[in-house]
Amino acid sequence: MTTLYTTDHEWLRIEGDVATIGVTDYAQSQLGDVVFVELPKVGRSLKKAEAAAVVESVKAASDVYAPISGEVLEVNDALAAEPALVNSDAGGKAWFFKLKISDKSELGGLMDEAAYAKHTA
Repeated sequence: MTTLYTTDHEWLRIEGDVATIGVTDYAQSQLGDVVFVELPKVGRSLKKAEAAAVVESVKAASDVYAPISGEVLEVNDALAAEPALVNSDAGGKAWFFKLKISDKSELGGLMDEAAYAKHTA
């Protein structure tokens, strides 16, 4: 399993041809208390950099972008019921959606953990 990061503070965990996507701990700390999450529909085709989900906090609403192209296989319904999971477990239980990767070459432009740490320093 490989974890990669975007400059927009999304993370992806790659397992085979499926990517699980969420927002980083840094992103949730910038957002503040998350009060609402809107997830994409299962079966939706997303293009790289397309707005896929919305996170609303007490401070602002932010889009979550598709870090790569693919089809939405699954969404995390627990976030609709408990959006605060984004604050308490951004890198774990608060994943947003899973994509079937349509073009693995798009992974090339993403950062590993060390590069992301430098990006947020």
